[in-house]
Amino acid sequence: MAKEKEMSMSNEAGMSREVISSNGRGGHLYMQTNEVKNVIIHYHRSANGTLTEVERVATGGAGSGTFKPISGQDSAPNSFEGAGSVILSPDRRFLFATNGGNNSVSSFAVGEQGRLTLIDTKPTGNAVEGKSGTAKSLAYSPSKGMLYVVHSFGPDHIRLMSVSSDGKLTPRMERYTANTPEKPHRVPTQAVLSPDEKFLLVGTTFDLPIAISGTYPDGSPILWVPGPDGKQRSVASNAPDPDGIVVFRVNANGTLSDPSFQDGGGGSPFYIAFLHNRPDTFILAYAVGDGVGLGRIDENGRIGVDKVVPIDTKRGKIAELCWLSVSPDDRFLYATVFGYSNVSSFHIDGPEIRVAKDPACPEIEGDGTFRGLCGDVSSGPSDSWVSPDGAFFYQIYGNASKLVGYATKPDGSLEEVTSVAIPYNSPEGLAGF
Repeated sequence: MAKEKEMSMSNEAGMSREVISSNGRGGHLYMQTNEVKNVIIHYHRSANGTLTEVERVATGGAGSGTFKPISGQDSAPNSFEGAGSVILSPDRRFLFATNGGNNSVSSFAVGEQGRLTLIDTKPTGNAVEGKSGTAKSLAYSPSKGMLYVVHSFGPDHIRLMSVSSDGKLTPRMERYTANTPEKPHRVPTQAVLSPDEKFLLVGTTFDLPIAISGTYPDGSPILWVPGPDGKQRSVASNAPDPDGIVVFRVNANGTLSDPSFQDGGGGSPFYIAFLHNRPDTFILAYAVGDGVGLGRIDENGRIGVDKVVPIDTKRGKIAELCWLSVSPDDRFLYATVFGYSNVSSFHIDGPEIRVAKDPACPEIEGDGTFRGLCGDVSSGPSDSWVSPDGAFFYQIYGNASKLVGYATKPDGSLEEVTSVAIPYNSPEGLAGF
């Protein structure tokens, strides 16, 4: 019955002119399973937005499986509290993916019809401690031929790899931290290069991970701990210390300068998304701040962030608004709300961001075993992706074992057009064209 329903939904979508991709051809979408034997699932994306699995290609590395190193939970979605674990080079010749289980990175050639061929798998240089490593986010500089690899746990949060013209990887000795002398256990989330490749920006979520702060007897996380002065302070980054975004200048040879710790504008500045047509402007997602903020970076790498534009938190704080996707025309922003099992959308109008639809789609239910920080049962939505024509939006719901595709609407709402089964809890990373 489920297959018949999905086929019916696909047929109805195919008949609707509103959901037909503007290029008429569709494209390709890639996701890593993050299973212990990690693979990339390659989907063909049809002109009406529906997804069809094409192949599964082994990375040659290990994922964490359902284990969540950040919290120590045996099974939970969003294993690493990160983003950008699967990326494409701008020329679409290569796909790169982290293998968080054994701290390695894989490179693939992208061939005819989007098919993948494994080129190389190399260790990041960080040893695996305990049940899993934590490599989780990638940024690639084509002008430098350099890959930047972020790990959840430090002190060596960022490692570098040189990428040859044929996609071979060479681990490098350089290492960089998101820690400060007073905060030796910080958890970065994502690295992103400024469009001119002059700066590497790193988001953060915890100054102290739950794996260290611990949990209460009922299993809920301890989010407040004694600070150096004996007063209670949040384990979240940038709450209130103004140091949640770490900015590195990129040197001529691709190495990084000393970090600058800057105000992210709200609690846990988790995700950084640069606009497509304004290279000095980006949007931040706040996992603890429960909203988004518009930011800018100047020629010296100094950032400024406007006030937080909040979502409705009547269901309870902390909502964990963590992942962002920006439409190609920079008019819409889609924000994944991990704790609420849904997506909120925003209008981007010049210097202003305002809520469009909150929520933009119905909640996707999980299996009832996982709760967000707000206490609600959550399906654990994580990475998302918008098609190049802006017509479709795709969202991972790990605890529901679903990858769902939506048609984007002019008012910011999302209409489901496809859903495919994915492994339980572990999948992460979306990239495509």
